[in-house]
Amino acid sequence: MELAVGLYDVSKHFGPVVAVDHLTLEVRRGEVFGLLGPNGAGKTTTVRMICGLLKPTSGRVVVLGCEMPREALKARRFIGLLPQESDVYESLTGRENLEYFGRLYGLEGEKLARRVEEVLKLVGLEERADDRAGEYSGGMKRRLMVARAIIHDPELVILDEPTMGLDVFAVRRIRRLIRRLAEGGQTVILTTNDLEDAERTCDRIAIIDKGRLLALGTIRELEEKFQEKGLEEVFIRLVEGEQA
Repeated sequence: MELAVGLYDVSKHFGPVVAVDHLTLEVRRGEVFGLLGPNGAGKTTTVRMICGLLKPTSGRVVVLGCEMPREALKARRFIGLLPQESDVYESLTGRENLEYFGRLYGLEGEKLARRVEEVLKLVGLEERADDRAGEYSGGMKRRLMVARAIIHDPELVILDEPTMGLDVFAVRRIRRLIRRLAEGGQTVILTTNDLEDAERTCDRIAIIDKGRLLALGTIRELEEKFQEKGLEEVFIRLVEGEQA
């Protein structure tokens, strides 16, 4: 199957701290791929290397056929990133936020207007599109950021802890949105330590801790391999083993 992302023996050091430790994994085109791990496991560092925002200390990162970070400018046209931090422009309306970022990706005129309407509907913000983003709830801001990440219709969508701190209704909306992106043919990488997020949205899962890959596969494959019932039991067994 054609690959969207490949990490091959990738490590990242920050001085004496090893954030990612000889990580090898591949993400297939069109799948929702979950990168799971406890806080500090190396998930965000891995995502930043995939996006070309960090250079690996060693190893190779290939994204949509581009060598990262050497070809990062080329690859970023096809990548949409939702960072952990909410950083919408609160003085602008939701629509204005999306128009601004759409122009950064070269959209303009009728094409920009049409795409803004499409993503507003996709994330369920069309009725609040002309309200200032500063008036949005936390869940609405998160959905606006997802819309911003996909405004240019990227092939690869990376969502870093997309449901962190949200209420149950906002979480459900985000989960449905993730599946809709995949159904539309986009590749989604989801980083989370929320196991229910992974169970409800992901096709395959990688569990990492201390920057190392502990397991990789579908939930069924992981259950069979580790003879545990449910992703939570697999996760606890592996992570507790690392921390023992």
